[in-house]
Amino acid sequence: MPQLNKLRTALPGGPGGDTAPPSSARLRTALTVFFALDGFLFAGWVVRIPAIKQQTGASASTLGLALLGVSTGAVITMMLTGRLCRRYGSHAVTAACGVLLPLSIALPAQTHSALSLGLVLLVFGAAYGGMNVAMNSAAVDLVAELRRPVMPSFHAAFSLGGMVGAGLGGLVAGGLSASAHLFLLAGIGLLVTAFAGPALLRHRPARTAYEPRTPRQQGPRRKLDPRARRIVLLFGVIALCTAYGEGALADWGALHLEQDLGAHPGLAAAGYALFALTMTIGRLTGTLLLERLGQTRTLVLGGLVAAAGMLLGSLAPTAWLALAGFAVTGLGLANIFPVAVGRAGELAGPSGVAAASTLGYGGMLLGPPAIGFLADWFSLPVALTTVALLAAGAAVLGYGARNAAHA
Repeated sequence: MPQLNKLRTALPGGPGGDTAPPSSARLRTALTVFFALDGFLFAGWVVRIPAIKQQTGASASTLGLALLGVSTGAVITMMLTGRLCRRYGSHAVTAACGVLLPLSIALPAQTHSALSLGLVLLVFGAAYGGMNVAMNSAAVDLVAELRRPVMPSFHAAFSLGGMVGAGLGGLVAGGLSASAHLFLLAGIGLLVTAFAGPALLRHRPARTAYEPRTPRQQGPRRKLDPRARRIVLLFGVIALCTAYGEGALADWGALHLEQDLGAHPGLAAAGYALFALTMTIGRLTGTLLLERLGQTRTLVLGGLVAAAGMLLGSLAPTAWLALAGFAVTGLGLANIFPVAVGRAGELAGPSGVAAASTLGYGGMLLGPPAIGFLADWFSLPVALTTVALLAAGAAVLGYGARNAAHA
């Protein structure tokens, strides 16, 4: 994999130029659509959780246990999907998950108990985890083929899809039942997969050491040496550090603004929206940033900016300063996860993507309960400073991986 921060000198189109052949351009469009679909469907499910809770009659604790089905299914499937991508190819697995994920999103609204909800959420989480690993693996291959660091643009599509999904869910929540809404999302998802899936299935990426082989093809598959395995783990921990912040802000940001700083509920609700918006903006400009600064500087600068922003967001004396801190945090965290997952994929193919994604997803799951326990022991503002601590840790780890990251 060439040095990503040197690529602009090798491309006749210069920074930002698109020199991809038509087939690669179509593949990039199709993958962007799948990333957006993933965020759109997940956000659509999240906004209907209150309605599903009422429908099932679940208490807060039993709902929490049922929701563990999503994370359990996702984490288990993420590791299995790496093997499936090796065997059948990441494009085929992405298209398959593009069918399974919309079908599974309709299931929660058909349940009437916390137990049945938890079981169907295992299926939904499995499809969601499989989609994430498969499409990120496909994106890593395309980055190598295009010879441009475009990974953040795919994650920007995920963020945009999530914003659209949440916005649509808010608009229809008063007029559509959860069942009708989720069936609508399922239909949209299947139509999008029918539109974008063929572009994936037609495109054959250049052969790599990780491409699936048929039984007739001979030759040993390249194995990772222990140092490469440690580097993959290192990038997975970087992903965990940043995803921890996303999960913490999603669940605790609004409460901090309202409870600790006396913000109006509407202003408090805007906290995470502002964080998500600046993260999307940061990812939209991520390719240019990587071309100008390289991977290591992007990781280090992003971690330091996020740490500074979250210190302001957690310790500021006014809600408006805290909102500014949340916005800066979103900009800082924006490109760290895409770079970490992409680099793990460069080193180890789908298995690397699976390992980094699983660790990153684990960080997103770890954040909210960890913040809750720390808030009980100390205070919520103090608990939120752990987001800054881990972001700074990601910066340190990113600098430590400078040789592996082709700085």
